[in-house]
Amino acid sequence: MLAAARRRASAARASTVEACARALASGSATRARASACANAARGTWAEASTSTPPRAAHASSFVARRPRTGDGEYFRSFAASASTSHSSRVKADEEASSASSAATPAPEAENTWVDRVVPSSLVPYAKLVRLDRPIGTALLAWPCFWSIALAADAGALPDARLLGLFGVGALLLRGAGCTVNDLWDRDIDNKVSRTRNRPIASGAVSVPKAILFLGAQLALGLGVLVQLNDYSKILGASSLALVAAYPAMKRITNYPQAFLGLTFNWGALLGWAAVHGSCDWGAVLPLYASGVAWTLVYDTIYAHQDKHDDAKVGIKSTALHFGKDTKKYLGAFALAGTSALCASGAYVGLDYPFYVGVATATSHLFWQIATVDLDDREDCAAKFRSNSTYGALVFAGIVAGKVF
Repeated sequence: MLAAARRRASAARASTVEACARALASGSATRARASACANAARGTWAEASTSTPPRAAHASSFVARRPRTGDGEYFRSFAASASTSHSSRVKADEEASSASSAATPAPEAENTWVDRVVPSSLVPYAKLVRLDRPIGTALLAWPCFWSIALAADAGALPDARLLGLFGVGALLLRGAGCTVNDLWDRDIDNKVSRTRNRPIASGAVSVPKAILFLGAQLALGLGVLVQLNDYSKILGASSLALVAAYPAMKRITNYPQAFLGLTFNWGALLGWAAVHGSCDWGAVLPLYASGVAWTLVYDTIYAHQDKHDDAKVGIKSTALHFGKDTKKYLGAFALAGTSALCASGAYVGLDYPFYVGVATATSHLFWQIATVDLDDREDCAAKFRSNSTYGALVFAGIVAGKVF
């Protein structure tokens, strides 16, 4: 912006000098006009160089000692020189502006426990599945745990074996989802400051190797799935279509966070099915809906980290779509999610400790919404990570409502 202002001012002064040359050449210039020309010339020379060239000194004293003849010729020569200097200045400013608007160099990759513990040859793969960022696994696992706890018999704790299986399954499916996402987004991630060091975007993992690695993850996930009942196997396998399609939603709709909610909360259906061999839709659909609403809250906050880069590369999000009204929408989603949770708990007959847990979790969610600075990447990331607390509070409320 400053460079553009300088170019406009310099162009105006150069134009004045050229007009002076024409006026003097025709003999119509007055002494006052000559003085104005000298001032314009001084301004043009000052823009062109930090030192004072001989012609600038000559121009500044032109009124006192300008020649009686040849004024027009002199100023035409001076104007040509000033115009050349102006053109050089414009070119330099344009080059500087172009350089400043170029992509910021990729930041140094964050050093995490993965870099210290995992063998160096495996670090890119560990980072591809976000092993160094466990919050994603937790957000995928909590709806599974809620459903398993909700399906438990009255007075009983949730099945520990199923909790363990679903925990491992969440880790594997989240890793597979990240791999699919990074394969889709490899030509976009390297244009976004936060993601340009991701393994595929940076070239640390090639596309063929990433596809082979994805196959290995899905094979391990299948090993978990086959330990469930037949109904759960079919229901669980059907979620892969959502996992594969999610990255495309960021290019198609302003609501990819809603689609992520459908994907990430599939465990709210699957957990109950793993316990009972079928779904009681009166219990699991409200639970599923509450999870989708929750995802709309936390992933919209998450998307605000990248909103400026996303706008440049054509990625859609609720963060961009809601804009300044984001917090109003987040509040509405939080209320809808709480209502759905209460409906699910009431359907299965949970007692008052459940509602205490839900109220506490909802308070935490509204604290996030009220205090998050949507223009501060670090604060958005911190609030996003705090959603594991919300998931834990809801889980504790369901267990307490069953046991007490």
